[in-house]
Order: sequence, then structure tokens, then C-alpha cells
Amino acid sequence: MTSLLEARGVSFRRQGERIFTPLDITLETGSAVVVLGPNGCGKTTLLRLLAGILQASEGQLARHAPTAFLGHASALKGELNCRENLDFLRRFHGCPGISSSRALARTGLTGLGLRPARTLSAGQKRRLGLAGLLVSPRPIWLLDEPYASLDDAGGELVDELLDNHLAQGGCAALSTHQRMPVLATPAQALRVEPAAAEEPA
Repeated sequence: MTSLLEARGVSFRRQGERIFTPLDITLETGSAVVVLGPNGCGKTTLLRLLAGILQASEGQLARHAPTAFLGHASALKGELNCRENLDFLRRFHGCPGISSSRALARTGLTGLGLRPARTLSAGQKRRLGLAGLLVSPRPIWLLDEPYASLDDAGGELVDELLDNHLAQGGCAALSTHQRMPVLATPAQALRVEPAAAEEPA
């Protein structure tokens, strides 16, 4: 297997205070990691750090392939319809995958292509965010609470998409406090521990 992302001793500080204990993580082709921990421990911060949205305060991080980040709140343009949102992602990232129509069908949104994104339910918005991963595929998936707002069928969809992504040589790190992923190749667990208060210098 080939390493797609490597982090050694990474952590993040907010207003000088370390958020979580420094972590090591390696994502290889075909592998997945589930980021676990209590609310507020820094799971989202870690994923944003791995994606390059935040800069690590300490440690080393190397990404060896393009990265897709799907946040807890899907980044959608409410006034654009579903198809326009997907077409925008395809153009913006410049790595086209399947068509917008096929992505909508694959994620259970057939017939909603012309509906404005702002009118979708929370679960439909989550599915549209997942469709964005298909129209603009990148090897590294970083998913923050991908099961949020989804019913059982939606949770199974996330697992199917993850399985297909890993089988094609991709990798993934995802946080969850709901459903645990059920994958052909079981995901490894990475627990994020809140950092202990540091003594004043």
C-alpha cells in the first residue's frame, strides 16, 4: 500500500492552549480511520488540520494526493439548484468524475436536480454533499460526521461509497458519534484525547 497522508505529532493550539494530545496518523491506499472521542475534544479540528484548512501548531503533516473535505454542514450554495452545485464543484476542483445526473441518482436524489439546495431537508443536503465527492473525486476523503441527519438507508449509502472509494485505491478519515462504518476492510480507530491543562511557564 502507498501512503497518501502522514501526520506525526500534530496538534493545534487555540489562544495558546493545546486542543488535543499530539497524534500520529497514516492513511494508505485502501485504508480508513475512524476518529473517535467525546464532544469538544477536537475531532473536527483534527480533520480540518489534515485537510489544510487549519495549520498545525506542532508536528509534521504531509499530503501526497488531492484531498476532499466534507464538513458537518455541507458547503452548498442555497440559491443554486442541486445540479448547479455539483457542476460548480466539478469546475472548481478540475478533476471530473461521474456526471451530476449520475451522482444525484447514486445518492438517492433522482428528480431533484433542479431544486434549489436551500429547500432540501437536512438528510438531502447531506446526500448532496456526498454526491459532490463523486463528481470531483480525490484520493483522500476527510469526512466530519458523514452519517449526521441520515436514516438507516443513508448510513448504508455512506458505507457503500466508502467501500467503493477504498477499493479504487482511495483512503478516508471520518469522525462519528452515531453509526460506526461497516466496511469490507474494517476501519482502524483513532481516539482524540483532550489535552491536559499546561502549567504556566
